[in-house]
Amino acid sequence: MFFISKLRNLLKSKTKDESGVLTVEALLVFPMLVWTITGAFTYFDGFRQSASNLKAAYTVGDLISRETGTITDTYITSLHSLLVAMVNNRSQMNLRVSLVVFDEEDDRHYVRWSTARGYDSIWTDDNIDRMRDNLPPMPNQDTLIIVETANAYIPVFDSIYGVDFLKGDHVFENFVFTRPRFTNEVAANVSGVVEIEENPDGSGEIGEIEDPGTGDSGASAESATN
Repeated sequence: MFFISKLRNLLKSKTKDESGVLTVEALLVFPMLVWTITGAFTYFDGFRQSASNLKAAYTVGDLISRETGTITDTYITSLHSLLVAMVNNRSQMNLRVSLVVFDEEDDRHYVRWSTARGYDSIWTDDNIDRMRDNLPPMPNQDTLIIVETANAYIPVFDSIYGVDFLKGDHVFENFVFTRPRFTNEVAANVSGVVEIEENPDGSGEIGEIEDPGTGDSGASAESATN
């Protein structure tokens, strides 16, 4: 009986011993805490970059809308550099700027000029109808500046403990438009597509200017006027 009583008292004392519980709980909770913090940071950083891309696109559109001189390749290249600086992301920044006019008699849009940095094509009279549904109603012979940007999101934390926060390529695409402020026309002497050479850090560097139709460097397409 004495042995059984001693064993019972020993078991009772051990069941009340809570030493080391905090350490065990911390080990169980810590992985979930790290996953929650890094996941929240990833998503909030994604929303931050999305907002930065949109603000940068509106900035480019606003700058072009105030121009009264002739837009050149150098000017568009500097706007692309401005985009890269404003977004401050490791991935390549694509930019396409176009000026379109609406003809009421033909009930369609025409492209005055279009130039791209990073995109593999520009808008022309042959394909501009594809964006008709994205454009607002326009009076006859009214013009519109269209700015398109695209930037892939590269999360700081791709995955934690084998759990992927963001699967696949997430590209922030923006499509903004604005009217010229001081004149109905924004003249331009620009090339079609300008290739971007990607740096090791993922940012874009402007390469040789090429005409997408002929492949000849230095070719330009001047804006049309009525």
